[in-house]
Amino acid sequence: MTPNPLIVKSVEQLDYRVTVGDVASKAGLEINTAQQGLLALAADAGGHLQVAETGDIVYSFPNNFRNILRNKYLRLQLKEWWEKIWQVLFYLIRISFGIFLIASILIMMIAIAIIVIAISSSRDNNNNDRRSSGGGFFFFPHFWSPDIFWLFSPNYDRNYYQRQNTPTYQTENKENEMNFLEAVYSFLFGDGNPNYNLEERRWQEIGGVIRTNEGAIVAEQIAPYFDEIDPVSQEDEEYILPVLARFNGYPEVSPEGELIYYFPDLQVTAAEARKQSLTDYLQEKLWHFSNASSGQIIGAIALGGANFILALVLGNLLRGDIAAEIGGLVAFVDSIYWLLLGYGTAFLSVPLVRYFFVQWKNERIEKRNYLRKERANRLVKAGKNLLQKLNYARQFATQKVISDRDITYSTERDLIDQEIEKLKGDRQGDITT
Repeated sequence: MTPNPLIVKSVEQLDYRVTVGDVASKAGLEINTAQQGLLALAADAGGHLQVAETGDIVYSFPNNFRNILRNKYLRLQLKEWWEKIWQVLFYLIRISFGIFLIASILIMMIAIAIIVIAISSSRDNNNNDRRSSGGGFFFFPHFWSPDIFWLFSPNYDRNYYQRQNTPTYQTENKENEMNFLEAVYSFLFGDGNPNYNLEERRWQEIGGVIRTNEGAIVAEQIAPYFDEIDPVSQEDEEYILPVLARFNGYPEVSPEGELIYYFPDLQVTAAEARKQSLTDYLQEKLWHFSNASSGQIIGAIALGGANFILALVLGNLLRGDIAAEIGGLVAFVDSIYWLLLGYGTAFLSVPLVRYFFVQWKNERIEKRNYLRKERANRLVKAGKNLLQKLNYARQFATQKVISDRDITYSTERDLIDQEIEKLKGDRQGDITT
C-alpha cells in the first residue's frame, strides 16, 4: 500500500510526532482514513506507537522516514523519476506551440519570397522593360524578416529594467516569469485551474476551525467553508453531516434545544496547539486569462495575426500549379497549407473562446465567494441565540496534550524493560509518600 502523501506531509509538518486527530485536522482527512494511513505508515517507515495512561495513542516517526519509504518502495522511486521526466516533457510541449508559430511564419515568409521571385523572374523574361519593377517584390520579405527575432521578447530591455526596479513586496506573489515561448502556451491555454486543490483546502480549513475551537463548534462556524447551501439544509444544519462523518464528531443538544458538535479525536494532540492562520471563509481564486506579461500577450497576438495573414497571402499565391512548377520548399508548404491555415485560425479563435469561458467561470466564483462571505459576516454579527450556542459549545471544548511523561508503553523499547521501569517508578513514589 503506497503511503498517503497528505499523511506523509502532515507528519513532517507536525515534527514527526502526531496523533490521529493531529493528522486528520491538518490534512483534512477522515478519522478512519487518517488512522489506517498512520498505521500503514508506521509499519512501512519504522514508526513507533506510544500509548498514554489514558489509552490515547501517539505515533512517532524517525526524521528520515521519507528516505526509508523511498528505499523500500520501488514504485515511489519510479514515480519520482517520472515526475522529473514529465517536467521536462511538459516544458517541451509548452514551448512547442511557440516554436511552431515562429517556424510557420518563417516558412511561409520564405515560401512567399520564393514565389514572388519566381513570378518576378517569369515576368522579366517576358518583358525586359519591367525588369526594374521586379526589385520591388523584395520589399515585403525584407521588411519583415529582421524584426521577427525582436518578437521573441518584445520590450525586453524595458521589462528587464522594470523587474530590477520593482520593490520586492510587489513581486513576492507573482508567478515565476516565463519566456516568450512559454507565454505563447499561456496565451493559448492559460495556466491551469487555480482551484485545483479546493477540496483539500476546504477540509484543511474546517479541520483548523475545529482544532482552533478545541474540538467543539456550532454549525454556523463552518458554514463559510461550504459552497451553496439551500435554505432547508441551512435550517436543519444538514450540511454538517459530512464533517461529522469525516472527523468522527457527535452532536449535543443544549438546554434551549440548539445543536452543537464536538470531536473527541481532534481534542487529543501530541504537542501544544500552534496558532493556525485561518481565513474567515473559503475563498476561491479567480481564473486568470494568462499569467504572461502584457507585452508577451501583445507579442503573441501580433505573431498570431501575422501568421493568419501570411497564410491567406500564401493561399492566394498557391493558386494554380505554381507549387508543382517551383517544387522544393514551396511544394512542401503547399502540402501542409491547410495545417498552417488551421493553426493560424485556431491560434486566434481558441484564446477568444477561452476568454469568455474565463469570464463565465469568474462570475460563478464571485457569487460563491460572496455567499460564503455573507455567512462569515453573520457569524461576526452573532445574535442572542447564536451567542448562546457558542457559549454552550465552549463547555465541551478541551485539549488533551500527550507529552513524553504520559507515555506508559512504546514500541520503541522492549515491553519487559518498560514494565520494570514502571514498577521502579511506583516504588519510588510509595517511598516518597
